[in-house]
Order: sequence, then C-alpha cells, then structure tokens
Amino acid sequence: MDEPSASPPRHARVVRITHWLTTIAFFALLVSGVEVLLSHPRFYWGEVGNVNTTPLFVIPVPASRSTVPTAYGFRLPDQNGWSRYLHFQAAWLVLFVGLAYVVYGMRSGHFRRDLVPVAADRSWRAMRGTIAEHLRFAAAAVGDPWSYNALQRLSYLIVVFVLFPLVVWTGLAMAPAFTAIVPAAVTVLGGHQSARTLHFVVTIALVAFTLVHVAMIVVAGFRARVRAMITGAAEPER
Repeated sequence: MDEPSASPPRHARVVRITHWLTTIAFFALLVSGVEVLLSHPRFYWGEVGNVNTTPLFVIPVPASRSTVPTAYGFRLPDQNGWSRYLHFQAAWLVLFVGLAYVVYGMRSGHFRRDLVPVAADRSWRAMRGTIAEHLRFAAAAVGDPWSYNALQRLSYLIVVFVLFPLVVWTGLAMAPAFTAIVPAAVTVLGGHQSARTLHFVVTIALVAFTLVHVAMIVVAGFRARVRAMITGAAEPER
C-alpha cells in the first residue's frame, strides 16, 4: 500500500529565504536610518534644505549635531559614520534579494497563484463585511497554505510592487553618484530634499505594514506561523 504523499510546504524555499534576508536587512535599515535621521531631524521639499530653510516638518527628537536647532538643550552622540555604512550595505542586500524574489515570483507563478486576489475575492459579496473580518484577526487554519483574503493579498502586492520600489528609488535619488548618471531619478521627484522626505514617508508606511503584519501573526498563532516560514511545515499550535 502506497504511503500518502507529503503535503506541500506552506511557503516555498525561495520565499522563506528571501523573507528572512529581507527581515534582517530591513531591521538594519531601520536602526541605521534612525541614526542617520538624528543627524538632521528636519525635512524639506525641493532641491535644497538646511538649518536656514523653513522645514516642511520636524521630527521632535534631539539631534546628534550641535548645528541643528531642536527644542532640546543637549545633543546625542554622533553615530553618522557606521550608520551610513550599514544603511548602504543593507540597502543593496534588500535590492538584490528583492529582485531575486520578483524574478522567482514571476517565473514560478507565485504572485498569480498566492497574491493576486482570486475571482471570489474580487466580487462585491466577498469584499463586504467588517474590517476585522477582511484583515482576518482570528486564527485561520495553519495547514491552509492559501488562506490570505483579498485585503491581505492586495497589501502584500502593494508592499512588493509599490512601497519597496519607492523606498529604493527615493534612496537612490539621494545618492549623488547615482543621480549624476541618472539625473531624472531625482528631478522627477522635485529635488534631493523631496526624495529624502518621500523616503521617510514610505519608510513609515513600511513600518506600519510590518507592525500590522506581526500583530496578525501573533493573533493567528505566532509559533506555528513562524515555524512555517522557517521550515515550510504547516503544523498547528501545540
């Protein structure tokens, strides 16, 4: 008698590897980005911005440079050296890992099969209901590999094809070496300071997505969901 075939993994190996590499790189980007931000927690619009320019908005935190005016009577230690180096290295990791994930998703049908809303999701009847129901703040079946609803699928697609490309684009638009070769990358955004401001706004959107993503994992079963993303096995909580 033939043994039953093993069930397919909840997440493919490429998805799991790129997910954790992106997680590590994104955390490094956040830590180093905060340090870079503290050197000048003021944001402007246009090409030029400095302490003599009226800011678009100001982050109410102490600065790491005494030349930057803040509401605080002290300054933080300047960590601009290692933070910029780490930020650039982590950014390249995110870029190459993201490209590998997109190539895999296109060639394997991962996006079409797992993330593009199915016909039932796109129907008006399926889209009705409370926000909590659409966000699925409840423990879904762990063994169901395609248990994402319409809003979850759309949010992942927006992150992959809108927010991450935007954060990479605005990051490159702040690099003089890159904009010297591709000046349109920054001019279309309105200038270097506009690129920096947009980079910050998109980062906030990615952080908000991450917080909601983690909260939903906790509600749905943290250990089982994390285990599935590490080993691929879809096992229920014990």
